[in-house]
Amino acid sequence: MKPRHDRPVALITGAGRRVGAVIARTLHAAGYDLALHYRRSAEAARVLADELEQQRAGSTLLLQAELAELHTLPPLIEQLLAHYGRLDALVNNASTFYPTPVGSATPTQWNELFASNAQAPFFLSQAAIPALREARGGIVNLVDIYAERPLLDHPLYCMAKAALAAMTRSLALELGPEIRVNGVAPGAVLWPSDGKPYADQQSMMARTPLQRSGTPEDVAGAVLWLLRDAPFVTGQIIRVDGGRTLSV
Repeated sequence: MKPRHDRPVALITGAGRRVGAVIARTLHAAGYDLALHYRRSAEAARVLADELEQQRAGSTLLLQAELAELHTLPPLIEQLLAHYGRLDALVNNASTFYPTPVGSATPTQWNELFASNAQAPFFLSQAAIPALREARGGIVNLVDIYAERPLLDHPLYCMAKAALAAMTRSLALELGPEIRVNGVAPGAVLWPSDGKPYADQQSMMARTPLQRSGTPEDVAGAVLWLLRDAPFVTGQIIRVDGGRTLSV
């Protein structure tokens, strides 16, 4: 293993685009060096790494892996440690999301949604435990408010995120006091690329106390707070939803 790196190091899964990329920029600006995992978004990940390298040379490491292939997860941690010699934070951000209406859901869809949203976060966290324990570091899982209040036509996604929420609490119990484990549950932040109808979005915002959708920066700020500024917080899932879950 390489001699211990001077700055804290965070591994972010699904870091190439959308919320993952904003989390990466936020942690990098806060002084973290990064391992940026991607699956298929190679070009986006390279562009992000180049951007961050211009700000601080030697501050990024690109890691490609299919997280559903469990044998790739321990080597992912090994590559990171060979490069940096330490791991202070793991952000399980990578996720798959699509509808699976009851009556047409398939075992393949079950496996895909549980693999990205529950299975990979657990086994990647497990592989990272020794390094995180040495650093007295933290894990943040990107959950979803739909783990509590299911979204119509998305039972498998909601079930997988509920499993991730349970995992967050279980690992906090198992891994303390050395490792803190928390979650962030966003509400409406980025609409899926195939989008819900605009009228539905407006209706959702009307039921949200803050009367707006969230931003990736809102989510990234909560992740940073849990990792850096909340040393007595573990086993918690912070809703970043503008108060939406307060309404019926």
